[in-house]
Amino acid sequence: MFIFKHWGGKNYSLFQALKMHVKIGVLALTYFSTVLVNEVIAQTDSLNVNVEYDLDEIEVSAQRAPVSYSQVARIVSVINREQIESAPVGSIQDLLEYALSVDVRQRGTNGVQADVSIRGGSFDQTLILLNGINLSDPQTGHHNLNLPVSLKNIKRIEILEGPGARVYGPNAFSGAINIITDAGTGNSFTADVLFGEYQLQDINISGNVQKGQLNNYFAFDYKSSDGYIENTDFDNYNLFYHGNLSVEEGKLDFQAGVSNKEFGANSFYTPAYPNQFEATKTIFSSVKFESDTKLHLMPAVYWRRHQDRFELFRDNPASWYAGHNYHLTDVLGASINSWFSSDLGKTAFGAEFRSENIWSNVLGESLDKPIDVPGEEGKQFTKSHSRTSISYFAEHTFYVGDLTVSAGAMANWISDLNFEWNVYPGLDIAYDFTENWKVFASVNQSLRMPTFTDLYYDGPTNKGNPDLKPEESTTIEGGIKYRNQFIRSHVGYYHRKGKNLIDWVKESEEFEWTPQNLTEIITNGVEITSEIDFRKLVSKSFFLKKFNLNYSYAKLDKGESAYISNYVMDNLNHKLVLGIDHSIWKKLGANWKLRYQDRNGSYSRFEDKVYVDEAEYEPFWLVDAKLYWKAKNYQLYMNASNLFDKQYVDLGNVIQPGRWISFGFSYNLNLN
Repeated sequence: MFIFKHWGGKNYSLFQALKMHVKIGVLALTYFSTVLVNEVIAQTDSLNVNVEYDLDEIEVSAQRAPVSYSQVARIVSVINREQIESAPVGSIQDLLEYALSVDVRQRGTNGVQADVSIRGGSFDQTLILLNGINLSDPQTGHHNLNLPVSLKNIKRIEILEGPGARVYGPNAFSGAINIITDAGTGNSFTADVLFGEYQLQDINISGNVQKGQLNNYFAFDYKSSDGYIENTDFDNYNLFYHGNLSVEEGKLDFQAGVSNKEFGANSFYTPAYPNQFEATKTIFSSVKFESDTKLHLMPAVYWRRHQDRFELFRDNPASWYAGHNYHLTDVLGASINSWFSSDLGKTAFGAEFRSENIWSNVLGESLDKPIDVPGEEGKQFTKSHSRTSISYFAEHTFYVGDLTVSAGAMANWISDLNFEWNVYPGLDIAYDFTENWKVFASVNQSLRMPTFTDLYYDGPTNKGNPDLKPEESTTIEGGIKYRNQFIRSHVGYYHRKGKNLIDWVKESEEFEWTPQNLTEIITNGVEITSEIDFRKLVSKSFFLKKFNLNYSYAKLDKGESAYISNYVMDNLNHKLVLGIDHSIWKKLGANWKLRYQDRNGSYSRFEDKVYVDEAEYEPFWLVDAKLYWKAKNYQLYMNASNLFDKQYVDLGNVIQPGRWISFGFSYNLNLN
């Protein structure tokens, strides 16, 4: 398990440079000329850290041992706190919609449920971490973002693009997303309240308490809505604690949280039965330590429990309906990562143990004796399954002038694979040929185990496959980066060869969806990103702050196949995000976002619960905007998502919301 390093430094207000008056004519021209652009907020790699730092010395998380940006050979997108505060979004899922090569397909709005994938992968192929701890769900990737934190509690998000098996372990197949809260220092209190259409309310209260060397961060969030159409209501809350204790030997970090969600799931899994309902509960805790010695030791232990009740009929069930689905997963893990420096470079090594367990009335093998479902009177689990994963890691990085080379491997054993060990190596190379230009290249292998849903789920339109093999891939990528005082850009290309990729498929509309190991899928992709900081290009008082461009292209080729694909081939072919952040007058500013998506594949179109035909996904444009007034201790803001009320389809027959306007107020009190 890789432990992310902490980054320190100053905090700079979004409005520090906004001291000039803008005439009405100029303002009008700005609005009309920028209504078709929006700020891309996760498109840069590790360069997109506060520009007041010496960028060459910033540590990034693309290797087992800490490495500075000047020597890294991977793309790590960073969404910092300043970008989060200025974005017209209300959830982590909304925020990730703008990230480079990230595909977010939302079933429920405002963080209810979404599938997230990277570089044309599936939603089960992206590893999710909270403060460096693996929170991915072994039951299904649909639950990966059931996190005990809200958007208001996040300090930074880091996205590793491409395979990360030798850094994070199994299931970092096409990328990894690390969400960082990071307990602060001192004593403070923050309240953020938002209200909007469809009876939307979002109440977040958080604070930090420092007692000597012990920092304690607490957060509570409650969010609910009546829903934008029938059976899209939700009622959710989060509780979260994050603390760290500095001692002579190093730093002790501990966190715990609870997430509870109840929501109408209109057509989430099949449009034939739109009156679905789901309730989930996630409990999570972890402890890790980082020593301050020549041999850096970073042990960690963690536990995650997820409980899910799925109702195909929220009310008025059909006569043949046998009852709801109940699932409970327990994940226990322990890891150690260690590294040291020498004249030969940096050497890192470590190991991870992970136990994944499920109890269910649907998934797994039959139990000898049923057991009661916690919190559900009269209900019992009748099936279960357990598997264990052990991984060993080794990596060495050496530096020769402007050349950086990092090579390593992960050796992995999974109990479901008949006691076979498999090795997944990787190599990264970077070279600075001038002060501003860098070229990079890498080749890495990775794997993903089937989820318990892949293996065992049988339903009205689905049938699991217990004989599935793990997915495997080899990815080659390379590119060039450029930066100076006011421009940061990169262009990259990747080629991924996937073996035994898992997809839910069927031969025709008369057959059930069944997961199969597709023989081979080749993915080729291109990424282009650029950011201009006008405050450095012109002056700190210039009304334009930043302009961003972000474009990604991915093409999947699986050869000839008679199957209809449900997930794997429905990737984003083209994704373009443009953005601008600008001041208006004094403390008043605006942030515009424009997103274009063109998706491959098709979906089974239903009308009034009846199948009509196979429909191709149509490309669409969306515009979001945020208007804000930010003072030293408070902020007033208005969010407008889907500003022009665009009707579009992004995931089967799930109806996406039209224009949704909300108003918020946040206040921060420093108690030091």
